[in-house]
This record gives sequence, structure tokens and C-alpha cells, in this order.
Amino acid sequence: MRIKIISGIILLLWMQYSAIAQNKVENIIVVTTDGLRWQELFTGMDTALANNPLYNQHQKDYIYKTYWHADEKERRKKLLPFIWSSFVASGQLYGSRAYQNFVNTANPYWFSYPGYNEMFAGFVDSAINTNSYPDNPNLNVLEFLNSQPGYRGKVAAFGSWEAYDRILRKKTAGYPVIAAFDNIDWKDATYAEKLINQMKQNSYKAEEEFGCMDVFTHFQAMEYLKTRKPKVLYVAYLETDEWAHSKMYRSYLDAAHHVDQWLKQLWDFVQSQPAYRNKTALVITTDHGRGDTNKAEWTSHGSKIVGADQIWFGVMAPGIPAKGEVTTPVQLYQKQIAQTIASLLGKKFTANHPVAPVIVLVNEK
Repeated sequence: MRIKIISGIILLLWMQYSAIAQNKVENIIVVTTDGLRWQELFTGMDTALANNPLYNQHQKDYIYKTYWHADEKERRKKLLPFIWSSFVASGQLYGSRAYQNFVNTANPYWFSYPGYNEMFAGFVDSAINTNSYPDNPNLNVLEFLNSQPGYRGKVAAFGSWEAYDRILRKKTAGYPVIAAFDNIDWKDATYAEKLINQMKQNSYKAEEEFGCMDVFTHFQAMEYLKTRKPKVLYVAYLETDEWAHSKMYRSYLDAAHHVDQWLKQLWDFVQSQPAYRNKTALVITTDHGRGDTNKAEWTSHGSKIVGADQIWFGVMAPGIPAKGEVTTPVQLYQKQIAQTIASLLGKKFTANHPVAPVIVLVNEK
């Protein structure tokens, strides 16, 4: 009986949330920035790293001039001005651990492929325990949405890492997945799309064929948004993780700042278009955390790195209360994001594997 009551409550909450979202939200943009720590998101630049010549790229003065402020709230705003102005003014941001507002991965691995699977499939697949794992066997929420009435052919994904082809099952997804150095190859490609193809192929390949620069991913996604008008768009940036692994804190901060600028560009375009204005949700999150207890571990993640399971999540959408930085104690998990994405569009994500319940964003009555 107790299980039935709990299940009934969850169903009622989903129905209430779904009804509100369905009346307001018709489109959704999901953005991830790989391995961006909650520490920088909520507190801004880390002085211990900025002061350390092992990490500051001998540009301590630049870092302080660009990102430092004595007040924590102003400091984080210097790093991420769009998130800490427009986004929090209209949305909700989870993962501020100073308030015991916890968001964690449920998977035990604390690195990218397991994280993205959990995020989009809505459950932990313990078999996915390496970034070199082959094509994902699990249905993800983007593929599910592409199968729904009104959404077929209206879904697209752009990412800077080659593994998104496998994570999102490009071969069978049924929607465009452009990862790393994949070319846009549709017959009616625009001049801008063809030009970005050429620029990307002729660019410096710091990660060989494994990852392209985020600037190419961003402008490919922007061009697709402007010309193809998708209803579901996923944009996956990579450089916050790559610069951290390279122990380059100045570049890591710059990459985070660029992502914030690009979020603003995406949102400004959305709000300028009648087809999107006040009908579109923006979801932002990351795949894993990084070390902090031992400052030398900020460059790393994985199950042996304390805190690498600590992540964050944000959403801005019509019909969703503007809570800003959420300070209510709660424990949320990455696996809840998939159903939350679907629910924002008034859908219930179902698959032949478990799917975790939504993050309840509306006020409970």
C-alpha cells in the first residue's frame, strides 16, 4: 500500500508539472559544458589556483583583472555574467552546496561517457565504464523526443567531442548528430555551414580527431538554429574539461566565460524569434565534477577523486517559477535530468530500461 501511495504522489506531481509545461513550453535547448566545477559556478575564480604558477599559465595578473572581485556574488558574475543575471532572474539553479542543495551523479565512475548516458538515458548503466565504450545500447531522451508527434525531424545535436556519436547513437538516432570533426553533409547545407566545415577541418587539432574547438560547435549549432528552426537542440561544449586536464586555469576560466557568452547568444536569438519567444526552455548542466579538497586534483576526475561526482543543473522556462539560486536543502541526481527534459515539453520519457523521476520545478500545491 505504501509503495502504491508513493507511486501515486509521483504520478500526480508529474501530471501537474506536465500540464503546466505543456501549455507553455514548445521547444527546448540543452547545453552542457564538460567538467565545469560547481565551485567556479557558485563562487567564481579560485584564488588558490589563480595564485599557483603550476596552473595560472604565468598570467595571474590577467586572471585577477578579468575575474576577481572580493565579493563572492560579484566574483561569480564576472566569470558568468549571463547565468548570474538573466538566467537566475528567470530560472532555477541547483547545486549550491553551501546550502546543502546537492546535485550528484548516481553513476560510480565520475567521468564523461557514464555521465552523459545517465543524463540522457535517465539511469545508470554499470556496463558503461569507459569513454571508449562503443555505441550506446540505451534509448536517450533526445531520440525518444524525435519519435514523438510534432518533433520528428525537429531534433539536432552538436558537440565538440567525437564520443557524442557513440553516446547519442548517431548511426540509428534518426536526427543529426554532429560531433567533433564530423562534417555537415546534408544536400542543402548553407554557405555558412560549408564554410565552418572547411574552417574546422583546417583548424589546429589540439586533441587530434577526438575534439574540435568549441567555437566551431557553437556556430554550427547557431546556424542550424537560425536556418532549420529545431524544436529540440543539444549543444555540448568541451573546452572547460580539456583546459582543466591540461592544468591551464586561465584558459579554463576563459572557456567557461565563452560558454556563458554563447548561452546569451542562444537566448537572445530565441527571444528575438516569434516561433521561440516565451515558448522555449533552456537547460544547462555538466557531466561530472572535479577535485577540490586536494587542490592539485582540480585537473582530474574519476572515482578516486573526491568531489568528482558533484555537479549542478539549471533551467529557465516559461511557466516555471523564478527561484534563482535554489537554497532549499535537497538531494538530486543526474539521472533525473532526462525525464525533466521530456516533462518540460509535456512528455513522459519511457524506455525499455528504468528512467528516474523528474526534478519537480514547479511549486507544489
